Amino acid sequence: MRLKNSFLLKLLVVFVFLISNTTVRSEAIKGLESPRATVQTHLQNLRSGLLFQPHLAAVVIPSKKGRTQTERETLAIKLKQIFLGKGIVINYRIIPDESDYVSSTNSENNYFIDSLNFDIYIEKIGDNWYYSEHTVELIPEMHKKVFAFRTDMLVSFLSGKNGAEKFFTLYPWQYLGALLLLVASFVGYRLFYFVFHKVLMLVIIKMGYGTIPKTSISPVAKLISLLLVFSLLRVFLPVLLLPTNLSYYLLLFTKASIPLFVTLVFYNLINVVSAYLRRIAQAHDSGIDDQLIPLIQKTLKVFVLIIGILFILQNLDFNVTALLAGISIGGLAVALAAQDTIKNFFGSIMIFIDRPFHVGDWIIAQDIDGMVEEVGFRSTRVRTFHNSVTYIPNGKVADMTIDNMGKRQFRRYSTDLALTYDTPTPVVEAFIEGLKKITLAHPLTRKDYYNIYFHTFNSHSIDILYYVFIQTPDWPSELKVRHELNISIKRLAVELGVHFAFPTQTLHVQDFPGKTSLNPTYKSEDELNQKVASFKP
Repeated sequence: MRLKNSFLLKLLVVFVFLISNTTVRSEAIKGLESPRATVQTHLQNLRSGLLFQPHLAAVVIPSKKGRTQTERETLAIKLKQIFLGKGIVINYRIIPDESDYVSSTNSENNYFIDSLNFDIYIEKIGDNWYYSEHTVELIPEMHKKVFAFRTDMLVSFLSGKNGAEKFFTLYPWQYLGALLLLVASFVGYRLFYFVFHKVLMLVIIKMGYGTIPKTSISPVAKLISLLLVFSLLRVFLPVLLLPTNLSYYLLLFTKASIPLFVTLVFYNLINVVSAYLRRIAQAHDSGIDDQLIPLIQKTLKVFVLIIGILFILQNLDFNVTALLAGISIGGLAVALAAQDTIKNFFGSIMIFIDRPFHVGDWIIAQDIDGMVEEVGFRSTRVRTFHNSVTYIPNGKVADMTIDNMGKRQFRRYSTDLALTYDTPTPVVEAFIEGLKKITLAHPLTRKDYYNIYFHTFNSHSIDILYYVFIQTPDWPSELKVRHELNISIKRLAVELGVHFAFPTQTLHVQDFPGKTSLNPTYKSEDELNQKVASFKP
């Protein structure tokens, strides 16, 4: 009897031991003993099919403040939907598995799962780890932010379709939703483009700027349409509840695309504004459109690109503040290394302020002789009369002595008309009077100042100085006027019988037997003086 009782006692002990072990294993399955176990308990109990057990996942939500089991289950489901919709990737391997884990940032028993988008963290309460009260209270608000414009109602409807079998990690309704989203995006893009293109053209025509080309409006309308389409994609992508890795990269792509398209919209709008400024500048005919507008256009484009790149990097989760701090630290070294570039930039500013020349002017500066084609940030481009292109750093241009031939009000035409020595004096005087009449008759010659005189005795000719000014804006027009004057001079010479001299040599023999000497002879000095006194100029 004692043996029997002893056996029953041992059997009872074994039974109690098995029951206790079973209870311990049950508590271990709930997994609240470490941050990693809590996250696994939450997410693995909300998988599809038979593994969808929200009553087990709800244990990660603290039961404080009178929360019912149903409310905790709803909060647990919404939190997972936030992870999926926001693309918050959960990597179990980096989540600590220690029961007494202490954060290195605040020295407390908590672990942040996501601090970039939302303050989602786990904290230790007693011997177990739960989602913090702060996180739990923010779940409804976070859910509305992720699923904006009441798309949370659509999520609640679609999440009930998870009972079907998956095909390549996605449910059939997710494939259908992705297809519908793509079709809607294409249709929306075409509709937005049609509307914005028409609206922009009507606005431009209404404001009287119809001369702005359509090629400048079309890119702006396309980019605005793409911006709206990607903005809508960013709203509706979370509804598909795609796997977190796929959702993360898609949302990151749309997140970076929005500032990219905004940057491109402003970049192309600069071309529209530049066309508008050119239209205004052309009305004043000051040359400012050729020099100022390209400089403004390039400056604005560089500024827009820099700001746009910073916003794109920020949306790609780069630490822009640290980047700017690094740039500021390295700015001194860059400035020292780029002294010439900075000097040329300020030279561009000085050229713009002083305006020593405009695009299209003929300038002479040291060894440079040609037409100005472009004034850039770094250099000025000059087309020489050999049809070659010379680039002069603006820092040097600002220090040069520039002879701006394009600033001339009148262009000088100076030449010597060589007549033969046998031309009679009255004919020479008549020829000079004819030259004056030609000058006064031409509509583009300066009438208040010119010089036409018997200029010099040359070795083979007598020279008439023809010195006049032509009122003409450019080199081709000047050549045309010269041509017309020369033709008139040639006709005058033919009319008067004047012969133009060319280099010749005549051999004169001073004394020849039987011939009178060529040198004049006077009987006395008084006779010579009388000759001079009787001459009337």
